[in-house]
Amino acid sequence: MGLISRVTQFLDVLDNVKEPTELRAEDPTTAFAGIMPPRRENVLTSDAALRISTVYRAVEVISIGISQLGLDQWRGDRRIEPAPIVKRPDTTTHRPAFLESSAVSLATGGNAYWLIRRGPDGTPVSLTPLSPAEVGVSTDPKTGAKIFYYRERTYTPGTRTEGDIVHLQKLRVPGRLKGLGPIEAARHELMGARQASDYSSSWFERGDTPTGLLVTDQELSPAQAQNYKNLWTGYNPETKEYTPQGVGIRVLGQGLKYDPLMIKPADLQFLETQQFNTTQIARLFGTPASLMLATVEGNSQSYANVEQDWIAFTRFTLMSYLREIEEALSLVLPYGNTVRFNVDALQRSDTKTRYEAHKIGIEAGFLTVPEVRDIEGLDPLTTDPTTEEPTE
Repeated sequence: MGLISRVTQFLDVLDNVKEPTELRAEDPTTAFAGIMPPRRENVLTSDAALRISTVYRAVEVISIGISQLGLDQWRGDRRIEPAPIVKRPDTTTHRPAFLESSAVSLATGGNAYWLIRRGPDGTPVSLTPLSPAEVGVSTDPKTGAKIFYYRERTYTPGTRTEGDIVHLQKLRVPGRLKGLGPIEAARHELMGARQASDYSSSWFERGDTPTGLLVTDQELSPAQAQNYKNLWTGYNPETKEYTPQGVGIRVLGQGLKYDPLMIKPADLQFLETQQFNTTQIARLFGTPASLMLATVEGNSQSYANVEQDWIAFTRFTLMSYLREIEEALSLVLPYGNTVRFNVDALQRSDTKTRYEAHKIGIEAGFLTVPEVRDIEGLDPLTTDPTTEEPTE
């Protein structure tokens, strides 16, 4: 089929597409079968990438860090009692599970989607995390607004007849409808890490690596070389069977000597390659080596260094996820209300350092004992610590 004919066929297919739901995310190329190139089977998917131990660990560290945080609701500059949808965004599960699924979707595919469930009065009552693989995204050619397709239904922002979808993105790139996640951004590097792991695992299974070499300085014909090989391995070409030649005894001639191939255990496990891949993946996800349970060559780890790593991890890695979730949750609240994560737990120092800092704040007058107890997550005192009189 010529190029003009193929283009004509492609345009005919476009003319026959009546409803957006015909281009669902489950199989977006169905309408163009025979025109678009076949899918590559060796493309590294998010699920396949999670089977790489270092990728799994990096995503787990991010999701654990986010799922353990508390959420505060603010009206202006005043903290108020959180709304039910903030306390428990998804009514079918607990809040840490909701935050974890959202973080994993962002960390792997660069996108997360929430389906808003509304009450009779239109107020959002629950947020259901959706599988990013099942959600398709396009734009309205007239308004430029995003249109979402999920399980053969169309969701347009501003309409509440079927609910609506909130779209969270890891990294926004101009011209892209979806966010760019770490796995998609570095797919080739991750594929190389996976291939190295597969090659290491199958080293002994393949059996194509010789255990040793028969070496001589004399010239041997191919027939002589094959004969010596058969003698060494105990192979009988006539019966095609191997017979033992004694325990550890071999007889050589023609100046032959046997050189075994001694491979170090570190070489068999490709430790240097694995260490390099771990460093690359930790850098890709922005996860400190200490949290990846790995060491970086030439970098001495101390308590102070690890603590600074964790603070930097919160500020420059987790905050890209936290801010996206905060803004998305704020969208479902009444105007003027915002949601913020309480990240104090992630940036805490050791107990002694924290208490010394609290003491300085109390003595300087910009902190009170009740405020300190609230920061530490302790119950309010029933008596005033200065007068020992009951408090109101």
